Amino acid sequence: MTTAFDWTGPIGDVWAEEWRRTDRSLAGLADPLDAAILAAATDAGTGVGPIVDIGCGAGTTSLAIAAALSERQVRGIDISPALIGIATERGQGLPNLSFVAGAAEEQVAAAAPVDLLISRHGVMFFPDPVAAFAALRRATAPSGRLVFSCFRAMALNSFATEPVIAAEGALPAVPSGYAPGPFAFADPVLVRDLLTEAGWSGIECTPVDFAYRVGEGSDPVADALGFLQRIGPAARALRAAPPGERTAMVERVTAVLEQRRSGDTVDFPAAAWLCSAHNMA
Repeated sequence: MTTAFDWTGPIGDVWAEEWRRTDRSLAGLADPLDAAILAAATDAGTGVGPIVDIGCGAGTTSLAIAAALSERQVRGIDISPALIGIATERGQGLPNLSFVAGAAEEQVAAAAPVDLLISRHGVMFFPDPVAAFAALRRATAPSGRLVFSCFRAMALNSFATEPVIAAEGALPAVPSGYAPGPFAFADPVLVRDLLTEAGWSGIECTPVDFAYRVGEGSDPVADALGFLQRIGPAARALRAAPPGERTAMVERVTAVLEQRRSGDTVDFPAAAWLCSAHNMA
């Protein structure tokens, strides 16, 4: 379970330090996600009010949308002050773009009425997702939209399984029911049910496959190993390893990365949902 404390503290700090490599890992998702957001933003049924990016991280999606829609105000929200610091620095020069640190529900309410809520993998960490999405919906304008991406099943995202199996021999047990974390919204039925309960309608989830890049350059395996030792489930496994076992675990993970290497890159198959919904209340 990933908590708000994690994101405001150690996890958020590491993601801020590694924002270039984390953005690179999700770059293959950018085109379909941005296209879905722009389609929602320019649909004849939407207004011209603010667009709010939930869990904006280092600001990549906010930057892309603000640059494409210079007449619209775009605000990025993240609970990590460290990530907001990076995003703010990157967003200098775009007068229609701003960033703020804080809880999504509170900051979206402060920007209400919002025409479009967007997120790149930033909505899977609410402790009570129904309450959170209900609060977000109340802050949107009539006919407001929601567009976000999230990971599909862990089994379809081998960057999250193969290094862990190599390190530990097996995947950890998956808790039953909803638990905040990267794969919390893997089940589209769960997503539809909780969004419906929160008052959203017109819910659609479309599958997208992409390459999750963990390494590149003259020594992409070393780059990938450095990244996976800091970000993701393999990082947790390696940090928790007894000193006498860690070297062998790293060697096994390195062998997996070698198998995934193609020239100067190391990619893993990845799978996401692009989900959308309307506020028709």
